[in-house]
Amino acid sequence: MTNAYESAFERSINDPEGFWAEPAQNCHWYKKWDRVLDDSNKPFYRWFAGGQVNTCYNALDYHIENGRGNQPALIYDSPVTGAVRKYTYAGLRDEVALFAGVLTNQGIGRGDRVIIYMPMIPEAAIAMLACARIGAVHSVVFGGFAANELATRINDAKPRAIVSASCGIEIKRIIPYKPLLDEAIRLAEFKPEKCIIYQRPMEKAPMITGRDIDWNTAMAAAVPQDCVPVAATDPLYILYTSGTTGDPKGVIRDNGGHMVSLKWSMKAIYNVDPGDVFWAASDVGWVVGHSYIVYGPLLGGCTTVLFEGKPVGTPDAGGFWRVISEHKIKCMFTAPTAFRAIKREDPNAFLMKNYDLSCLKTLFLAGERLDPDTLQWAEKCLKIPVIDHWWQTETGWAICANCMGLHPLPVKTGSPTKPAPGWDIRVVDADCNPVETGQTGALVVRLPLPPGTLPSLWNNDERYVSSYLSEFPGYFKTADAGYIDQDGYVYVMSRTDDIINVAGHRLSTGAMEEVLADHPDVAECAVLGVEDSLKGQEPIGFLVLKAGVNRDPEEIVREVIQMVRDRIGPVAAFKTATVVQRLPKTRSGKILRGTIQKIADNKEYKIPATIDDPSTLHEIEEALNRIGFPKKRA
Repeated sequence: MTNAYESAFERSINDPEGFWAEPAQNCHWYKKWDRVLDDSNKPFYRWFAGGQVNTCYNALDYHIENGRGNQPALIYDSPVTGAVRKYTYAGLRDEVALFAGVLTNQGIGRGDRVIIYMPMIPEAAIAMLACARIGAVHSVVFGGFAANELATRINDAKPRAIVSASCGIEIKRIIPYKPLLDEAIRLAEFKPEKCIIYQRPMEKAPMITGRDIDWNTAMAAAVPQDCVPVAATDPLYILYTSGTTGDPKGVIRDNGGHMVSLKWSMKAIYNVDPGDVFWAASDVGWVVGHSYIVYGPLLGGCTTVLFEGKPVGTPDAGGFWRVISEHKIKCMFTAPTAFRAIKREDPNAFLMKNYDLSCLKTLFLAGERLDPDTLQWAEKCLKIPVIDHWWQTETGWAICANCMGLHPLPVKTGSPTKPAPGWDIRVVDADCNPVETGQTGALVVRLPLPPGTLPSLWNNDERYVSSYLSEFPGYFKTADAGYIDQDGYVYVMSRTDDIINVAGHRLSTGAMEEVLADHPDVAECAVLGVEDSLKGQEPIGFLVLKAGVNRDPEEIVREVIQMVRDRIGPVAAFKTATVVQRLPKTRSGKILRGTIQKIADNKEYKIPATIDDPSTLHEIEEALNRIGFPKKRA
């Protein structure tokens, strides 16, 4: 007897048009689609071709017309400023409609691009929704990004305007944005016509006459704008994937498929209903912020939380528990890194005892591999289902997940469970041949991708094909490696470029990290392969210890080396590890393994624009020197 998940999955693969037509009926359409799936120009598939919609209407006006105008839509919680602001659906709609008037006053309309370079404040979400309201295409760039990185995005997107703020706040440090913005425009070949600046009280930005416009002044003179119907296949936004070299890739998200899939996912995957409070502790500069701070919860009629703070330090490792308790969060979504940081500062979860967390029913984690130790710690402390799920900037929503609103499945440590409906996952070798059950290979998705995923890259169909579709014909390349077990559970072990070759043996660094993370004194870790003249590559481990651990680091290193030998075997050739205070990470919490590898291999590297703290690279250099790296070249 099949369950609701199995029935949904099977239908989504065998009858994708029939499957996705049903949740589409729950959305507002100015004109219904001609075809659910247009496959007339493969591999450029289009969902809901011929339909006309407006994403902002579905996220705000639709709920107001259905009696939710007085329900909280967005809660802004900022421990760095001490502010909490709440917007009802009606109140948020009014602010969005007014800022849409600001944009139209500058001549911005359907198809024009607007870059949003903002901190985690409500005005960032308001600007995104206002663009959607008038059919403009927004491109959010993480606030505080380096000027040269912002310049490359200006050149590619060619925005009519940039919306920014005077500053962001990193715990207690004020980061002025305007000098970065001005320098980016100076560097860019393409010059935007206008910059709309939201002045925050803690930092007054200097304004350039004739180009810069004050947010509040412009709002006072604006007239609210109604929603503009756009084609379902028109782009809603461009989101650039972070890259340390070369031009960034502009991932496109369409209006129709994005709207249908995200609204469906709120119940099917996260098991939240209209009126429930949902919190994605991310940033609007990342895909999670787009999908599950702004669009997904609002499309689903939920209350969303926009948090300007950190897992630790704002003010302590109990900050997340305060937000959950105070705002009655039903479902939370964040990155494993956040919980590792909390676990490191408060390993016994003493701060959790200060808050009533009975409202929280599920915790979802994504963005990187969820190590078993972090999963088990969260389960033990929270005593609720902790759900690993796997997705990417390109996909826009979960590839694999335990679909809690369809039929919860048993959790298997190390697995994001099974493919979500719509995702036909396969494991293949380098020649695109299927591998045996349980064998590691490249994780790929059979085309067409489900709605809500990228239909192409901005103004670059050729790069879309070469980057994602050419290596494995008929499939989308996820660039992740892993396997599927006999029960159909997917295991994502590492990026394909994190599979290392040690004396002819293909080994997963992710599998080694699982072992290291299982040591009781280790808070987080990274394993990467460095060049070796004899074996091709050899693995090196970096360990960050839990707060309060006072043991000899060398003794801990010896123990983790033995653990890898015991669990994976001598074939892993894992003989080198070192303890560091911190690991280099992006602002979203991903460990910069590629940069560490270049340092270890004595290769030139560029400090990534996404790095959270460049001083961590110096700490890595010192740690590598202690253990004899980089090796002297012959």
